[in-house]
Amino acid sequence: MLEQRIQQQFFESADLFYQVAENLSRPVSSAAQMLMDGITSGGRVLCCGFGQSSLDAVYMAALLVGRFEQDRPGLAAWSLDAQAHGSSAEEALTRQVQALGHPGDLLLVFDAMPSLSPAWQPVLAAAHAQDMSVIAITGGLQDEMRALLRDTDVQIRVQHSRPARVAEAQRLLAHCLCDAIDVQLLGASE
Repeated sequence: MLEQRIQQQFFESADLFYQVAENLSRPVSSAAQMLMDGITSGGRVLCCGFGQSSLDAVYMAALLVGRFEQDRPGLAAWSLDAQAHGSSAEEALTRQVQALGHPGDLLLVFDAMPSLSPAWQPVLAAAHAQDMSVIAITGGLQDEMRALLRDTDVQIRVQHSRPARVAEAQRLLAHCLCDAIDVQLLGASE
């Protein structure tokens, strides 16, 4: 019984990847181009998330600063810390965006839990006030985040009810974005 349950986890994850591949390829391509345009014109990428999604932000920033599958110069990116002393998570991220964000920079948001969307309002408002573009990698069956984004922002939403499946897809989306950046900067690897 336990083995069947484990196998079901793999099947459910694979099914989700297969189901969303076609629908997400366009927003991922748009986000990759937005990242390339920002990076090549001197912009920086500020990555953030709440709770477990903050780990995806740390991972993405590490891939951009370090490397994905090809050696390349580090790209100007870092993850923001939602755990700043004496502040709520949204207040901590908002203050960091206000202090560190500049026009032309990008805010890359990870959110596997759509119920947290209201907490993003001050963070995204701060990014927009700094003339930053936003890429939101979100999940869930409802689309609460869309109302917080501008038409020039990009949302990549994995429509699924389980945060674990969304988080798995978000890791793949981070890899897709890094691969697209590397291909544009370095060409395709063998």
